Amino acid sequence: MECEICGKPVPENNPIKAKIEGSVMVVCKECSKLGKIQKAPPKPKFVKQNKNKNQRPASTRNRPYSRSEEPSEELIEDFSLEIRKAREAKDWSREDLGRKINERVSVITRIETGKMTPDVKLTKKFEKTLGIKLLEKVDNIDLNQFVNSSSGERTLGNIMKIKRK
Repeated sequence: MECEICGKPVPENNPIKAKIEGSVMVVCKECSKLGKIQKAPPKPKFVKQNKNKNQRPASTRNRPYSRSEEPSEELIEDFSLEIRKAREAKDWSREDLGRKINERVSVITRIETGKMTPDVKLTKKFEKTLGIKLLEKVDNIDLNQFVNSSSGERTLGNIMKIKRK
């Protein structure tokens, strides 16, 4: 087993799990310093039985993952600036834009200042009302080209690309 960040060997009998930037990963001792070490969750003392046998479990649970579920579009990097420029070009106040897309002024203010990221539904409202493009197509990346030649394994460190503009 290898560290998901640097690729160093991790003992299989006692792997270290750390929460780094919101993701729980198996890491080496050095990389565990980058986040918070996670303890194993306590085992439940009893399992609750489902009394209604006719009830089906939710269809989203235990469903196999498929690549088609990955988002094909993502929000552009400078969305807040684009929204503000488009609104000002139409000579609308935040209140005017709020009325047109049925949103509160505080939400528009937080989005324009970059303190909030709009969801897909709200982003499409902005696109339609302001006549701008905020969602860009995401290309699938072939991860095999990033495989580290020394270990042959894929790690976060040798896959990550930094987007610079």
